[in-house]
Amino acid sequence: VLNRTEFLSLNQPLRSNQEPRSLPRRLNSQGGPAPSQSEGPKEQRPSQQLPEEDCMQLNPTFKGIAYNSLLAIDISLSKRLGVCASNSAAWGNARSMVNLIGITGHGIPWIAGTLICLVKSSTLAGQEVLLNLLLALLLDIIIIAGLQKMAKRKGPYDVSPGILDYLTMDIYSFPAGHASRAAMVSKFFLNHLVLAVPLRILLILWAFLVGLSRIMVGRHHVTDVLSGFVFGYIQFRMVEILWMSSNTCQMLISMW
Repeated sequence: VLNRTEFLSLNQPLRSNQEPRSLPRRLNSQGGPAPSQSEGPKEQRPSQQLPEEDCMQLNPTFKGIAYNSLLAIDISLSKRLGVCASNSAAWGNARSMVNLIGITGHGIPWIAGTLICLVKSSTLAGQEVLLNLLLALLLDIIIIAGLQKMAKRKGPYDVSPGILDYLTMDIYSFPAGHASRAAMVSKFFLNHLVLAVPLRILLILWAFLVGLSRIMVGRHHVTDVLSGFVFGYIQFRMVEILWMSSNTCQMLISMW
């Protein structure tokens, strides 16, 4: 019975490298090489990874969605408020006046004015306040310039910085240097000068208009100005901690 054709395979020894009977033999009979088992997983890896990458792109995290949404709102609102970004803009005729408001918050005029007042001051209390104000202005320029260099964020419009901006290294958009300086100076004056209520209101209004003017001329986003106000308050608190006493101020003035 074992000599019958259907039982001949039982009498032969098993082959360790026996090929599969179905697909490889058909491919060999057609003249194509049979794929090896080692090549199969390598060829299947890209097809298995692509759906995972697609799923990551199609299903972003909630944090990413919130960040992109806020960024889109910030850019859109900043472009809408940039009504003086160019002479051909909606309020292009008022561009010079709006720029003038922004210059009142620039660092160079404030440092120059503080030095002039310090030279002409004859009271110890006045010299103490002015010297600490000078420290605050220098600290503001250093901190804002460093943060802008790290962030390197461009403004909503392609507006080139002016000469005064290059002198104070106020080149990039985030955070707004004029806004931080206006907030710091306003808080400094409100704490260390005796001002009437109307002057206090005008001082706060001035700081707000300085920040708004930088958005209107297209130099900063809305979030840049808001963050500038926050950094200005932080700088004020730092100056309060590092406040130089009257004796220290007199020693520095005598050395000068």
